[in-house]
Amino acid sequence: MAPPSTTRAQENRVPTALDRRLTRLLEGLVAKRGVHHANIALSHGTGDLRWSAASGPADTLPIRPETPFFVASITKRFIITLLLQAHERGELDLDASITEYLPEETTRGLHVLEGTDHTAGITPRHLASHTSGLPDFFEKRRDGRPSLFTQLTAGRDLSWSFEDALNVNRTQQSPYFAPQDLTAPRQKARYSDTGFQLLIRTLETVTDRSFSELLTDRVLGPLGLERTWTPADTPPEHSPLHTGRRRVEVPSILRSSNDLFSTTGDLITFQRALLGGELLSDLRPLTERRNRLRNAPVLRYGLGTMIFRVGWTAGQRPVTLEGHSGSTGTWLFHCPELDLHLTGTVDQTRGRALPFRFMAHLLRAWKQDS
Repeated sequence: MAPPSTTRAQENRVPTALDRRLTRLLEGLVAKRGVHHANIALSHGTGDLRWSAASGPADTLPIRPETPFFVASITKRFIITLLLQAHERGELDLDASITEYLPEETTRGLHVLEGTDHTAGITPRHLASHTSGLPDFFEKRRDGRPSLFTQLTAGRDLSWSFEDALNVNRTQQSPYFAPQDLTAPRQKARYSDTGFQLLIRTLETVTDRSFSELLTDRVLGPLGLERTWTPADTPPEHSPLHTGRRRVEVPSILRSSNDLFSTTGDLITFQRALLGGELLSDLRPLTERRNRLRNAPVLRYGLGTMIFRVGWTAGQRPVTLEGHSGSTGTWLFHCPELDLHLTGTVDQTRGRALPFRFMAHLLRAWKQDS
């Protein structure tokens, strides 16, 4: 295996000791078995301190800090932004039934549990907080066929439509629980991509605009995110996905997912604008709930927001990370206690758990200079 080649961004501005610590962490990550390359960025809330770099094998096409990558479920942060914008504009009500917004052929028999149809009890707020009980169309099917997630992790390409996802939900899976009482202090929550696909369709229906048009007009354009590509587009070049050190090509999966391509720089710009109130007037809904996810119990979930606690040594209070990760080893989080933004990717089909371990190391390295 060739030694890693690391490229730092020219605009980096951190103390020399911190630069060395972050570089060691990045190159140590890339040296791990099962990781091919990584692209990461950190920035203090003010932007006065910032650092980004990319590292990978020197004998392959180099990954640079400005290289676009598939962001996977970081896209949910953009979806929730559009959803809350639509709520603030009066285009939809977070607590109305989805049957008010979606056609009958979409909602028919969507949530049938023990013979009772609970579909009319599902609201956009349920979908955004994973409290509807709907299964995830990425998960295991009753007929024993490999799940979509298994196909992705194996690097096998396939495509699907919105209608395909709902058909899997109706015929091959069963709801996990009834839509939860959102007036209760705590609710059952289980991560479901199906819910966010329904949110996209709801937004398209109430605005009569495509998801890509909404993203461009309401987020990407106003923020000048010229290095972020909507689901209708693909960058001419982007960092490739790998399964371990084996490159995989899954263009149909990427097109079907409704997820974005972006860069670490654009993602931090988006997150800073979102948390700074440039896109929403009320940020409280993002973390108004903190339910533990049944299929990812280390995480709590708000509205389109993962909440993760990082412990320190004895006697020091834990810190919080709020944001979102993706199944291909992507992350975009903010640590309120340190006012630190963190984002990056390892572009791994089996990388969904890796960001949380690695971000803890990054926080500890950064904290030494805070």
